[in-house]
Amino acid sequence: MTDWFLALVPEYGLWLIGFTTFLSCLALPVPASLVMLAGGAFAAAGDLSLAATMAAAFLGAVAGDQTGYAIGRGGAARLGAGAAGGKRERLLSQARDLLDRSGGSGVFLSRWLVSPLGPYVNFIAGATGIGWAGFTIWGAAGEAVWVGLYTGIGYAFAGRIEMIGDIAGNISGFIAAAIVAVLLGVAVFRDPARSKPARRA
Repeated sequence: MTDWFLALVPEYGLWLIGFTTFLSCLALPVPASLVMLAGGAFAAAGDLSLAATMAAAFLGAVAGDQTGYAIGRGGAARLGAGAAGGKRERLLSQARDLLDRSGGSGVFLSRWLVSPLGPYVNFIAGATGIGWAGFTIWGAAGEAVWVGLYTGIGYAFAGRIEMIGDIAGNISGFIAAAIVAVLLGVAVFRDPARSKPARRA
């Protein structure tokens, strides 16, 4: 599927890049980071405009965030039920923990530093009633970093896209897991019910 997507980049260009980032922000399995790397590489070769490539990716991502937020707000009661018992349920739980602990900065970080959690943060933000204006500002700032990083790396390292994409994906997943582990550890040690010894009858 990845090779197929990459083959479409020079043919459909900016539309494909924007549509891919849009879908990725709704938790659909599309290689958005790799497509942005490819877009940057094609811009380096002169086949695409770098500014237009970044704008397409950014607008698609912001539109996806807004759609995910609206889905969360409209389907809050069904959000957990539809994901029960699998990987999606775990990601939703991790996204909820990130928002509970970090608020707006959690939205920002989930766009690029822990991007696997990003779509689920969108859903949870809508479902829990986080303010739309704050969500939009933090989300757009994070998407600007995400788009700038991947298109910029693709532009700078054209020709080694797939290898860089694999490395970036592995690092992103590792960071997401590490941050969630730290947050859970902090929650355990700050929980007063756990810190007090149980009384004997």
